[in-house]
Amino acid sequence: MNAIRTVFCAWLLLWAGMASAHELSMAEMDLRETARGDFVWQWIASGARPAADELTPVWPSHCRAEANTLRCGEQGLTGTLAIEGVGKTYSAALVKVHWADGQKRVYTITTAQRSVRLWGSADDQRGVGEVAAAYGVLGVEHILSGFDHLLFVIALLFLVGFGRRLLWTITAFTGAHSLTLALSALGWLTLRRPPVEAAIALSIVLVAAEALHSRQTLSRRWPALVAFLFGLVHGLGFAGALEEIGLPQNHLLTALLTFNLGVEVGQVLVVAVAWFAYRVFANRPQLLPARAVALYAIGSIAAYWSIDRIAAIVS
Repeated sequence: MNAIRTVFCAWLLLWAGMASAHELSMAEMDLRETARGDFVWQWIASGARPAADELTPVWPSHCRAEANTLRCGEQGLTGTLAIEGVGKTYSAALVKVHWADGQKRVYTITTAQRSVRLWGSADDQRGVGEVAAAYGVLGVEHILSGFDHLLFVIALLFLVGFGRRLLWTITAFTGAHSLTLALSALGWLTLRRPPVEAAIALSIVLVAAEALHSRQTLSRRWPALVAFLFGLVHGLGFAGALEEIGLPQNHLLTALLTFNLGVEVGQVLVVAVAWFAYRVFANRPQLLPARAVALYAIGSIAAYWSIDRIAAIVS
């Protein structure tokens, strides 16, 4: 088991290097309506090469772009939107539209779907497939860019290894965060976001601390139970991100389901990379001392987040 856990150290270092050298090949555009038919827009997330240098929006024909201002007149932001350059440096572009009346829409442009149809704020006529693709991609993006969620999963892997208990532990975590994500997104469960974010950070500290020793505590005897309890909190964190994006009312369940499935796909990818690292490095016992270093690093980062988030609550 020590060899299994040791491997995660090498994987963690490899993952950290990959995170800095190979960012997600996805760009995000944000459009906000400032007056009827007028929008300000900007690229809010991109990789090492600025999205503005690689991607060119092709606006609906009746819209006129002036630097970072888009004027669409009485017709509003309707019609076909495309983004030239997708498929080269960036594999996808997410377009997040915020209308003045509070409505939000998220559109995904990929090499397979090079343009999207915009319907304005009052009449979202996107099909099920388009909504499913958009929110599935968002779910994958959220888990892979949510370092607190990733560190929790990594800490769980240090705690349980790749034995049979891993399946039950990950299943419990998945079931729990799926439950609270759905309840919160549907408005049946509401908690303030700052305490949720603080609790997520504290959950990482606890699991990392438990993985550092071999005493038969509750976390070691029943890791699935611990994963389930903390998964309830992490689901509320996912719901907070989904609230910022917004859910289409005419395809609410589709968006919610595919976002959650996207989260699961991202989570499976993390576990798969860890398993691959295990297969490569399992027979290198010289990496054993790095295990404690990695866990202390995870715990220290999470402790810093905890203090920072708790301070934000009480200040």
